[in-house]
Amino acid sequence: MQPNELIAPGQVWLVGAGPGDPDLLTRKAEKLIAAADVVFYDALVGPGVLDLIPVGVERVSVGKRSGRHSKAQDSINDLLLAAAKAGKRVVRLKGGDPSVFGRSAEEMEHLASDGVSFRICPGITTASAAAASGSASLTLRGVARGLTLVTAHLKAGEPLKLDWEALARPGGTLGIYMGRAAAGEISRNLIAAGRDPETPVMVAVNVSLPNERLIRGKLSALAFLVQTISDEDPTLLLIGEAVAGTHCPADVAANVVLTL
Repeated sequence: MQPNELIAPGQVWLVGAGPGDPDLLTRKAEKLIAAADVVFYDALVGPGVLDLIPVGVERVSVGKRSGRHSKAQDSINDLLLAAAKAGKRVVRLKGGDPSVFGRSAEEMEHLASDGVSFRICPGITTASAAAASGSASLTLRGVARGLTLVTAHLKAGEPLKLDWEALARPGGTLGIYMGRAAAGEISRNLIAAGRDPETPVMVAVNVSLPNERLIRGKLSALAFLVQTISDEDPTLLLIGEAVAGTHCPADVAANVVLTL
């Protein structure tokens, strides 16, 4: 099969770009990128992944970051539809996995309403990559039997409304995407709902990229742990006993900031 046969003219693929490191792309994702006529990409797609887009392929940035939207979601939906209607082979590159806080459902609904064919290529979500970088497990027999992923991303002025009692229950790992700005509120609400203040926390910044940082500490210190992190740095919070890093190899531990 030739590369461009992977995507039919007028078809859209929602492709997971992973956490940033191009080596963490799936083989299928790389083939789809090579087959595209046009690639619409998010701000969190790693530069190494963008380097895989062949010369001559149209690139369109539709990234949203730190509250500054280059394109509204409705506009992105229309761009995808227009490119497909023009008979182009369309790749929509999304950071991580398209189905994990990627707003893929809105894009699929818009395409389907106009009869445009689409497919999904999954990617490695940041929580998995962060745990791997920190030599941690997201689940742990007898300690963390479940994994809950939530996002703290809000529109300006909106309160952070989450089921704090459910999130505070022990026996699981909590992953909070885009949680840097709300770290203090997250810590206070989880502790108020019953989560142990000593619960291990790992703050993962720029996961899988050369400037990756992992910061470990405890839940009560979460607001302090994020103080040196820029607004521009994508940040994930992992909370729970499974991410304590007790079996972290020495060479990995040397790159982890420990904060008590």
